Amino acid sequence: MKIKFLLLVLLFSNSAYSNYKLETVLDNLDDAWSLVFLSEDKILFTEMSGKLKVASLSDKSVNEIDNVPLVQYSGQGGLSDVALDPDFESNNMIYLTYSAKDQNKKTTLFLLSAELNGNALENSKVIFQAKAPRRSPMHLGAKIAFLSDDTILLTSGDGFDHREKAQSLDNHFGKIIRINKDGSIPKDNPFINIEDALPEIYSYGHRNMQGLVVTKSGKIYEHEHGPKGGDEINLIQPSLNYGWPAITYGIDYSGAVISPFTEKDGMEQPLLHWTPSIAPSDILYYENDFYPELKNSFLVTALVSKDVKKVTFEDGIDVQESLFSEVNDRLRNIQASPNGVLYLLTDGPNGKLIKILPKEL
Repeated sequence: MKIKFLLLVLLFSNSAYSNYKLETVLDNLDDAWSLVFLSEDKILFTEMSGKLKVASLSDKSVNEIDNVPLVQYSGQGGLSDVALDPDFESNNMIYLTYSAKDQNKKTTLFLLSAELNGNALENSKVIFQAKAPRRSPMHLGAKIAFLSDDTILLTSGDGFDHREKAQSLDNHFGKIIRINKDGSIPKDNPFINIEDALPEIYSYGHRNMQGLVVTKSGKIYEHEHGPKGGDEINLIQPSLNYGWPAITYGIDYSGAVISPFTEKDGMEQPLLHWTPSIAPSDILYYENDFYPELKNSFLVTALVSKDVKKVTFEDGIDVQESLFSEVNDRLRNIQASPNGVLYLLTDGPNGKLIKILPKEL
């Protein structure tokens, strides 16, 4: 009986997209990775090749921004996230993450602040460079979010070949970082007075975190790619250990066991995990009124399942629906406009920006 009920839920969920109409707004995007809204009409978006562009959604014009830093565009690396300063309307400050070579010619993650003046960046400054050198740009994390106190959260992935270091506090592999907007370290960071711990670290034991969101209530959620299985959504709190790779619900890509444990004392359990993997690529907590049926839900884009997972937590149980699978493409990013309208970025070359509207409009 339970199996039959689950099948009915899945069938209903997969048909949920029929309530929406999808419109391609922009196409021929080259490895677009993230976007932010400057207004209801204008967006700023990154392409991993190292291009930052501004686009008008009404007239479809696209212009490139000058003075963007040089990036290492290879593997999973390049120009990644873009975020607006909470005071953007008064200071025009934006933040970019990207992969580049350090002074030892190793790849690592950088966070840059800059002033957006017209179609150019000015007064650029690297405010964070991860102590996470690797041979190739893999598992960088690279997501940015702001807390209500204006401090910045940044995800720094485990580098793929360096997963064991996610359990050590002397590096930035597999960590969430917290810094001030000028790059200084908040005095209330959890490891600031711990010997041999890097003071920027906020939480640890992560893999490759490509989803990070702070709700209006101040709660922090992230999702991360598992290996083969074991993708996770986590509720983030300072100082906590989220287990990777000591505990995991996934196995290695070769089929080898990474850890025989899914639980250990002192390590957090995910709110949910996906096995097999969906490859979660972005997360939005929808708090607008434009789509009442989506309000107060997590919306997670996925690269493998090629859909958006609507996730809610009811009495500790996750409830999921599959949305927008008719796009039939790897989905990289999801954002809501100031008025609450949803937009999707598809992944890879020849990418698209897709607007989602209720069918009755």
